[in-house]
Amino acid sequence: MDNWKDVILKVDSTIRDAMRIIDKSGIRIGLVINEQEKLLGTVTDGDIRRGLLASGDMDDSVVSVMNANPIIIKPSHTRQQRIDIMDKYDVLVLPVVDDNNYLVGLETLHQILQPKKRDNPVFIMAGGFGTRLRPLTDHCPKPMLHVGDKPMLEHLIRQFIKFGFHDFYISTHYMPEQIHEHFGDGSKWNISVTYIHEDEPLGTGGALGLLPKSLPELPLIMMNGDVLTKVDFKRLLDHHESNNFDATMCVRELEHKVSFGVVESQDDLVTAMVEKPTYRYHINTGIYVLSPECVASVEPNEKIDLPTLLENRMQKNKKVGIYTSYDYWLDIGQMADYQKAQQDIKNYFTERN
Repeated sequence: MDNWKDVILKVDSTIRDAMRIIDKSGIRIGLVINEQEKLLGTVTDGDIRRGLLASGDMDDSVVSVMNANPIIIKPSHTRQQRIDIMDKYDVLVLPVVDDNNYLVGLETLHQILQPKKRDNPVFIMAGGFGTRLRPLTDHCPKPMLHVGDKPMLEHLIRQFIKFGFHDFYISTHYMPEQIHEHFGDGSKWNISVTYIHEDEPLGTGGALGLLPKSLPELPLIMMNGDVLTKVDFKRLLDHHESNNFDATMCVRELEHKVSFGVVESQDDLVTAMVEKPTYRYHINTGIYVLSPECVASVEPNEKIDLPTLLENRMQKNKKVGIYTSYDYWLDIGQMADYQKAQQDIKNYFTERN
């Protein structure tokens, strides 16, 4: 929340100071920090009342009544994790601290449940043939295959809506009428849906050239429509903007453990021996944030893939960065992935989510 600094209390603050701050802010909590701005504790009306009943005085230090072991969250906690923590401990407000316990914010349940409206356009690629999922896709475009009781594309759009996005563009090619019929103009979900039809496949980036020139001058989120994910799109967008990237690729960390000793050599000489090493790689999730300039660089009907587009931008000395997501993500490319999605939907995509 924006005004969390209004409820900060120093170690020399009194109980009276705390009451004034809590009463004035309406947040019903005070945050006690030391000189280094590390969180020492929290204080509520209840803490003050119990302290006074125990013969405390209004001019006593707020430290004497504060909760020195408050429930806290880290910036890395996802939206759903924050909701779960609030539900578990029956609290409406949580201090946000970094790994060194420095106070960096305050999260409220109201803030989580009322996402800020975001005008950034969302562009979803939904035109593929889904050949690896045949025969299911013989008469249905892959993004419209049901996972649980909804098409996977609807699950994806609902995830964006939770973060306040409302301006959607859907690229179609294969059986577009089914997507049109289901989503219409988006009014059922209080969003706007515009369809971008590819007469012939233009690659993973070519459809960008078909977008209207009237798009807002804001970063655009672009992704494949055959993904089931709980990615925090707000954090992805904030990361892109705070780093002033021209383009951001959302990646995941893939871990590969070798069950044998690995021998490194050069010219038949052993240079190193590593016993059962673990290698970590970043893999592309098919989710991107693109600057308006990057989007505009694709010409109408130009055939181009996203990796090639990003390479072109890097050759022009544009900043192309990554955002590492640890949220749930599943690329539904094969039948085994589709079957896994049917199980995962029960654990990750309840109505509450």
